[in-house]
Amino acid sequence: MTFPLPSHLPRPVDVSSQIISKIDSVTFKSLDSTVASSWRAELDESIREQNRIHDRIHANLPVFEAQLTSARSAQQQLQRLSSDVDALNRAVSDPEIGLTSTLLAALKRHHALAQASLSADVLYASLSHLAECKAQLNRVQYLVDTGDLPAAVPASAQLIHLLDTTPRPLGEAAITSDMRSKLRVLTNRVEELLNNAYAQSVVVSPTDVVIRSSVLVPNSNNPIPLSELLSSLSSSSLSAHMTSLRRDLVTHYIDYSLDHPTSLSYSQETDQFGSFIYRLQRLLSSTNHPTPLSNLSCILEFLDDKLFPSIPLSQRETFARSFVKPLTTSIMTRLLVPSLPSNLDALPAFLNLTGSSVDFETKYVVGLLKGDTFEREIKNWVDNVCAHYEKGRRQRILDDVRESILASASRLKDTFVAELITFIGGREEPAPISPVPTDKSNDVRSLKTDLSSSGVDAEDAWGFDDDVEEPGESPTSKPGSSEEPEPDPSEAWGWNDEPVGEPPSQDSLDTMPEERTEEVEIWDDPWADDSVANEPVPAASTSSSRQQPPSNGHPPTNGHVTNGFHPLSKPLQSPRTVNREPYQVSVLVRRIVRAVEDSLHEGKVLASSGIFTISFPSVSTPGTLIMQCGALILDLYHALYPVVAASKLSQPVGRMQISNDCFYLSEEITRVLKNEQPLSSVKEKLEECKGDLHVLADSWYYQGVDKQIVTLEEVLADAHGFTDTSDQERYDECEMVITRVLRDVRTIAPGSSKSKYYTAVGLVVDGVLSRILDSVLAISDIPEVESHKLSELCRILTALEGLFVEDTSESSFVVSYVSSWLKFSYLSELLEASMADLTYLFEEGALVDFEIDELVKLVKALFADTPLRTKTIDKIMNAHPVW
Repeated sequence: MTFPLPSHLPRPVDVSSQIISKIDSVTFKSLDSTVASSWRAELDESIREQNRIHDRIHANLPVFEAQLTSARSAQQQLQRLSSDVDALNRAVSDPEIGLTSTLLAALKRHHALAQASLSADVLYASLSHLAECKAQLNRVQYLVDTGDLPAAVPASAQLIHLLDTTPRPLGEAAITSDMRSKLRVLTNRVEELLNNAYAQSVVVSPTDVVIRSSVLVPNSNNPIPLSELLSSLSSSSLSAHMTSLRRDLVTHYIDYSLDHPTSLSYSQETDQFGSFIYRLQRLLSSTNHPTPLSNLSCILEFLDDKLFPSIPLSQRETFARSFVKPLTTSIMTRLLVPSLPSNLDALPAFLNLTGSSVDFETKYVVGLLKGDTFEREIKNWVDNVCAHYEKGRRQRILDDVRESILASASRLKDTFVAELITFIGGREEPAPISPVPTDKSNDVRSLKTDLSSSGVDAEDAWGFDDDVEEPGESPTSKPGSSEEPEPDPSEAWGWNDEPVGEPPSQDSLDTMPEERTEEVEIWDDPWADDSVANEPVPAASTSSSRQQPPSNGHPPTNGHVTNGFHPLSKPLQSPRTVNREPYQVSVLVRRIVRAVEDSLHEGKVLASSGIFTISFPSVSTPGTLIMQCGALILDLYHALYPVVAASKLSQPVGRMQISNDCFYLSEEITRVLKNEQPLSSVKEKLEECKGDLHVLADSWYYQGVDKQIVTLEEVLADAHGFTDTSDQERYDECEMVITRVLRDVRTIAPGSSKSKYYTAVGLVVDGVLSRILDSVLAISDIPEVESHKLSELCRILTALEGLFVEDTSESSFVVSYVSSWLKFSYLSELLEASMADLTYLFEEGALVDFEIDELVKLVKALFADTPLRTKTIDKIMNAHPVW
């Protein structure tokens, strides 16, 4: 069938219609022959096209007819198919008799039937499960009410499982929630009853341990055995009870038995229900009490026999092993370590105790408690008992020394007098040839710190083995000695606290009152007593033979100063003499030395006893750690004492005192090493400590000297360069400064040995004089009146020369210790000298200590600008005369 073409769609247009549309649209003006010709040409072309089609059809007319017939047949078949489709659509989709409507209605009826069947099945399953839960809940309730708690626990667990597997429709049902609530109440009640039953079955108090074989719970006629009771407890409750039980047993019985004398008593009873009651009672005993290890054995055997078999297998071994660590720790910390003896005599009994401890660990800790056989802490500790004993002794020794050092903070004035004894082989004196001046750079003061130059052993030179007596013994002279008894050095030093060479006993040291020990008196000439045998030091008579201090630092101390001569001069030896130099030492140092000696002696006694070598082989030699304590004592002293005595060490006097203490300690260590002969390792460490003490002695000594020099320089700063001394007020100020300096210099280094005293005073005086020389030489113009005033001020300090005189019949040796003394002396003369005097002294070489520019500045400051001054300056500029 054909379909009508909609009007809005384009229609096919032939050529004639197009031409007519064009003719209709053309105007009179646009119409011409050309347009008409084009229209004609289009018509002709259309006619020719139609002719070609017509010719083509007629050329193949049979084929065209066949195609036309096929097209008409296809059109008819299409019409029939369309009608069949319309009929099928009506048969399927008809709302009344259609196939789709009929099928949907059948499916709805089937779905409703299936839903009803499923609801019935779910309802049946839910009701069946609820019935089972209800029956189980009633059973649990019955078991709880009758007191059958061991059976109630698994029944509750089964009910919990049923409730956990409840069908989904009952998951949020009110009846299910109600059952859960009732079950929770019953479970809590069962747990409470079980806990109360356990509290009655196992009781641990400070006086006894009670274990019942069975216990009766409320509403029950049959007692519950302890094993069933413990098995019925939840794992968390059982773990908590076991932890609390272990803590109570360790606290009240294991630790208490190790700390106090205790006796244990075991008894067995039967209650009215026929249950056994096992009781372990603790009794306080002061006499005839068992050993701590015996008590521990009794406790563990009681637990193994009465308690451990009732604990569930899952907790039994764990609970037994939980005693291993606290038991071994308590035995070591409360029994073995506190029992470490403080002397060698108590060691055998202690070693018996260690053997018993090892046997106890083998039998009970490893055997009964199933401890690790490879981690036996007690055995490992006992195998190294020698080191533990020595470490304990070392700690006690160091604690005692520490207490002594801390106690010395309130007794810093407790001192005694020691003597530095040197044997001089002979006094060197110049041969009868003139001394040859040496080069100034090599003309160095010789201050010998060691005693090797005296020709004898430095260890013997001190004579401590002969002079220091043991407490209670009186000092005696050396056998065969032909020397006369020496007078008390305290007369020369001003100390009267105790005799030299006779140290007080330990009791007297500990109880020495503070009023018996006083500070050393300040002296002007501390060694004016001629009774002390001493080698006099020759003083140089000219500046050419004067020694200069070393330019590379401080000189060593504790020696004698000798003048340098030309190597070709031959010394003449005088007879051998003894030089005794008393000096002040703190009483604390003597205690330190005694502690070092005691530690070395104790270590040697321990090594020679062989008590550890036989039964307890050790990696190190027995006694080594105790002998090493000597070096630790010294380290503790020079680390702690400066902190304790910090206030005193801030003063120069305190620094000189600790220098004496360190020097005394170093020399005493030499004596101790000679007498005790320790092991090589110990000896090396003590030798190192000895060297450190020597260094500390010199360091504190020179710090004290430097501190004193700085203090005096601050005093000299008040003189303001000694200018304007012509004014009487300025002169009085400068005179007060000089007088104060003189007074302070006389108080330097109290308590030091003679050689240290001379060296310290020499260095301080040299620093003071150098400062004054620099100040005076820096003045650009010195009038006559001012020069006289300056000379007077300089002469005040000449009184310091008396500090360097031991015998009034001999000359002073101040130039040996004060390198600038002659320069300063000549300055006081030059300030009042004439030009001729100055020139004479220069030509005679007396002014070699002055630099050329210093002399030129001094001449310009003292004298007016005249031809004579110019001539003198020119002569000075030509350098010092050569002799």
